[in-house]
Amino acid sequence: MNFYLGCAVWSYKGWIGNFYPPKTQSKNFLRLYSQRLRAVEGNTTFYAVPEATTIERWVTETPAGFKFCLKLPREITHNGLLMPSLGAAIAFLERISNLGDRTGSVFLQLPPSYSPDFLEDLSAFLKSLVKETKALLALEVRHPDWFENSHANQLNNLLEKLGVARVLLDTRPIYDCPDDPQLACERRKPKVPLQPCLTANFSLVRFISHPQQEYNRSFLQEWVTQVDRWLRQGTEIYFFVHCPLEERSPFTARYFQQLLERQGVNVPPLPWDRLESPPVQLSLF
Repeated sequence: MNFYLGCAVWSYKGWIGNFYPPKTQSKNFLRLYSQRLRAVEGNTTFYAVPEATTIERWVTETPAGFKFCLKLPREITHNGLLMPSLGAAIAFLERISNLGDRTGSVFLQLPPSYSPDFLEDLSAFLKSLVKETKALLALEVRHPDWFENSHANQLNNLLEKLGVARVLLDTRPIYDCPDDPQLACERRKPKVPLQPCLTANFSLVRFISHPQQEYNRSFLQEWVTQVDRWLRQGTEIYFFVHCPLEERSPFTARYFQQLLERQGVNVPPLPWDRLESPPVQLSLF
């Protein structure tokens, strides 16, 4: 059970009538989501720290084995240096530790302005978090210099020593395709090289999918091979599907699951497939 597949959010009204049953109320979104997929990225925490009562509700509304991979709040990661916000980061990690066995990897998304010039600050911050907490940590960098050989090696060596995963952001489907106005919002995500490396005993992949499946297929097939290799090594994998048209995300995730199963990759079945009457899939074309 070391492969967790999901989307970026669970509270999306556009899923009513396809991913969620018709007339679903928003209070039931999380429960229904967790009956279909095995993990969620949970971008909501980037904008606000959840109350303790909210954390408790998330636990009661999800089954054992479901995972939340929550993002550190932007007040911590997007306000310049990280060390001044160390206390807030530790407090956040203590708060979400109440998720118990629902806690997946927590990830830090750094802004494009945070360059390798701040490596000393990043190193001190990560070392302190690892020392003070038991959280699984993953790091996403966006400044292009982090992907140059010398800086990439420095970063990867640091993460390996600390057991912190490097988030793998795959934006190829929305850039290696014809121009489309629907992609404008997602193309705000950086066009950074995909460097599929492991720096910990787990990996967190963020796949930015195209609304049309034909532009995802070859990239997903590459991920089938990569996921298979890593799972055979005992690596735990969190794989999240995004899309400019969020209506499509769950169905692209399900399509990826089907590709994995067809290739004989040893992944757990989706809860979605055990539903008696799964919702009708939207057209992917």
